[in-house]
Amino acid sequence: MKTILAGAALLLSFNAFAAGNVDAGKAAAEKYNCFSCHGKDYNTPIDPTYPKLAGQHQDYLAVAMIAYKRGADGANGRGNAIMAAQVKPLSSKDIQDIAAYLSSLPGTLVLRK
Repeated sequence: MKTILAGAALLLSFNAFAAGNVDAGKAAAEKYNCFSCHGKDYNTPIDPTYPKLAGQHQDYLAVAMIAYKRGADGANGRGNAIMAAQVKPLSSKDIQDIAAYLSSLPGTLVLRK
């Protein structure tokens, strides 16, 4: 029974970490100047080819940042010199926190049929 309780506690603590902290994410997004390309509201990027981040799914944002960190040569990586440099100093916690913050913001993304 103790093993089951310990396992449940571990899973709960992992889920709390994986969820990210919105306030810490806001601070990290500001620290790393994410708004300089994606707009002050993270919904009006300076270039139309840059994605709108506000309101995106949290897991998508986290996976994208991890992929940029891996780079084009890494498994499931993405190649973009600007984003690679931006995410390089981020810890796993930073990534989860930033993703939580950005997903909490109102966005103008719409589904197209």
